[in-house]
Amino acid sequence: MGAIWIDGAFWFQTGPGTKKHRNVERDPRCSIALSILDADVVIDGHASRVTDPADIAKAAHAWAESGWPAEPDASGTGITAPFNAPAQGPPPWHVYRIEPRSSVVVLGVEPGGLTRFEF
Repeated sequence: MGAIWIDGAFWFQTGPGTKKHRNVERDPRCSIALSILDADVVIDGHASRVTDPADIAKAAHAWAESGWPAEPDASGTGITAPFNAPAQGPPPWHVYRIEPRSSVVVLGVEPGGLTRFEF
């Protein structure tokens, strides 16, 4: 989904006509899963839409630094880019920040194990 880690939170974007957008607006509880080296991680949190132009610019810059040429849209409250996943719909896209609440880490190598962290 193109999430990026900025200032202690995951940030993602989605089009206003997408199912993801409707789901997050209806219920902000969400999770994001990823693999890191020898562990699988699931982070649970609450997503909130970001509209502050300075925060949007920071996120767009971080995406651009990682290789996706995002930039703030004309209003400064969304982002645009020359391309995105087709399912995201046309730009501009809304930006969301996932505030982590808890995490489960499953170690995939010996001795294995599962740990839950609360933030």
